[in-house]
Amino acid sequence: MKETWRWYGPLDQIKLSEVRQTGAAGIVTALHEIPYGEVWQRTTIAKRRDKIRDAGFEWDVVESLPLHEDIKRGTGDLTSLFANYRQSMANLAAEGVHTICYNFMPLLDWTRTELNSPAANGGTCLRFSAFRMAAFEICMLGRAEAENDYPTDVIAKACEWYVASSEEDQKELLNSIMSGMPGAYDRFDIVGLRRALDTYRGMDAADIRSNYRRFLHEVVPTAQDLGMRLCVHPDDPPRDILGLPRIVSDADDIAWIMSAYDAPANGLTLCSGSLGANPENDVVDITHKHSNRIHFVHLRNVRKDPDGSFEEAEHLSGDTNIPALCHILLGEEKARKSAGRPDWQIPFRPDHGHELLTDPQKKTFPGYPLIGRLRGLAELRGVLHALSA
Repeated sequence: MKETWRWYGPLDQIKLSEVRQTGAAGIVTALHEIPYGEVWQRTTIAKRRDKIRDAGFEWDVVESLPLHEDIKRGTGDLTSLFANYRQSMANLAAEGVHTICYNFMPLLDWTRTELNSPAANGGTCLRFSAFRMAAFEICMLGRAEAENDYPTDVIAKACEWYVASSEEDQKELLNSIMSGMPGAYDRFDIVGLRRALDTYRGMDAADIRSNYRRFLHEVVPTAQDLGMRLCVHPDDPPRDILGLPRIVSDADDIAWIMSAYDAPANGLTLCSGSLGANPENDVVDITHKHSNRIHFVHLRNVRKDPDGSFEEAEHLSGDTNIPALCHILLGEEKARKSAGRPDWQIPFRPDHGHELLTDPQKKTFPGYPLIGRLRGLAELRGVLHALSA
């Protein structure tokens, strides 16, 4: 498997020269500065690609080429948005980039309630607290239906937290929930978030699925013609958030997506942490069933609590059997290579590391520290070398 590293381009506090010292061979990035729905021009793509090559890497995966919210809602005349997406794909392919990771999560990307939760062995990690999320939805946002989405004991704890919280505590919670959107232009305050949620009012999972199917039928044929691989990222966390239906959360969802447009170009980003946060998911079994459609891999681990909370664990010590996943993926690579596929190698990256040692001084994007991810990469490298021996 090919070691890659997520880099946020000019927005990143970590330099490519520092990434070089991790031993990673490829870069995962995007043109985060371009508003959603606009065309990625070839000249802009080429400039970013050349900067990556000059540093000694290849641009292996786009993460992500984001979807405009109108596509997820299915609102308005989407002709130009689909045309722009296809043109951006064509421009990427023309400049040698052929794998696109994307997601279909309404409004928010990955969601956490704490960005600096103390980790057991020192350092800090990202955490999703069920009671803090309930406090946000019920007490701060005032979403009337939210009380139906949480157990009574979680709601009681949420109310206790809210009563005891300061204005600064509430501001920090809002900031944490908004921090999973590094490339987005929408950073909502409470009023803005209420307004944005209203644009999805009345939509259920079937509606979102219908819009997703339309997206696949609009873009996958182009991906096939271009020799590109699209790979959807699972919901993070894999549950409905803020009353918004999420449709890439479990084994049934993934099976539906793979059949909604049954073609190799319609693939999966295997994120062991996102899928692993759902206690109903057997991540190893999902990997086995869909290994031939996995085009990109995020390897990380989570530790779950009974109330639905979870936190980022060390890469090899959480609830998911990472060595078992790697064994399946290495077997899939071997099968692809034996079949003569030029794209047999599967890129992976260490995801969401702990902040360790001097990481806080860097002020990197939440979940993307230098030392914490380097530790994760080293651990994963050891597992892969052992399994390949």
